[in-house]
Amino acid sequence: MARSQRNDNFIDKTFTVIADILLKVFPASKKEKQAFFYYRDGMSAQSEGEYAEALENYYEALQIEEDPYDRSFILYNIGLIYSSNGEYIKALEYYHQALELNLNLPQVLNNIAVIYHYQATKSNEKQNSEVANELFSKAAEYWKQAITLAPSNYIEAQNWLKITRR
Repeated sequence: MARSQRNDNFIDKTFTVIADILLKVFPASKKEKQAFFYYRDGMSAQSEGEYAEALENYYEALQIEEDPYDRSFILYNIGLIYSSNGEYIKALEYYHQALELNLNLPQVLNNIAVIYHYQATKSNEKQNSEVANELFSKAAEYWKQAITLAPSNYIEAQNWLKITRR
């Protein structure tokens, strides 16, 4: 049974029903529909913390999905899962792949900056100020890009940039 058929959450059920209606109304190939079903099931599993199942669905969607824009969101969600699991190098790989396909993803730029900031903080704690400064600079560059795309978002990052004069 597909995950979308197991949803017991009202919002997930509503999303599933609306998505199914849209897929019937809008012209889409069988491949596009199949990719969307995997993506939807991945999102559902991810929202419930079932990361292994979500990854399986996202990887299936990636095998089928051809549209770069849609692929960028699949890659972004894979990056989110790896980041949530503390696998920051893998998360960065997927975030960068998402950006290669779609430069207009401020949430990806923000998440990359967050990872670099975290790594910089850890380097500072280990008395490695040279590496920390380099990582803080990388974080600043990604946050600046994210803020350019979404000026009313990332207020904490904006404050950090002002305070640190980056």
